Amino acid sequence: MKHNKMFLLVLMLVPWLSVPMLGKRNFKRFLPAAFFMMVWIAVESIMAKKRVWWKFYEKLIPNTMGELPFLLGPFMIGSIWILKFTFGNFFRYVIVNLVTDFLFVYPGMFILKRMGIISLVRMKHYQMGILFMAKSVLMYGFQYIFEKSRKKPKSLIQRLLPKK
Repeated sequence: MKHNKMFLLVLMLVPWLSVPMLGKRNFKRFLPAAFFMMVWIAVESIMAKKRVWWKFYEKLIPNTMGELPFLLGPFMIGSIWILKFTFGNFFRYVIVNLVTDFLFVYPGMFILKRMGIISLVRMKHYQMGILFMAKSVLMYGFQYIFEKSRKKPKSLIQRLLPKK
């Protein structure tokens, strides 16, 4: 069990080592979407616990969400990386998310179950994959709307004046 806690700690911390390679601009640009999804998943976790979709047998910190190391580590940083390399090309974004979601849902969940960290209870693997893809599309939509709202439209006067 002690090895599982160490694994969860490493799982949470190692992705942060890649943040300097993201670049400050990209990190700040995509952080709101990743944070939005973290909050969304935290709320989803409450519902998942109530409906017993999955069960965490090992938690990094007692009396906290079992999802915490996954959210603060690979999910948050991985989301920013995926947005960095795919935002603006929705088809590429979907393909990359399909691959990463598949890797987590199938081999990843089997490994985590074997380690005694988490197992699915009232949810099937394919349902978890669909849930992950839906969240991916939601995050892309959030980023798209966020970027559109940040770009201020030119005023009528600026559009009518000749360009220099």
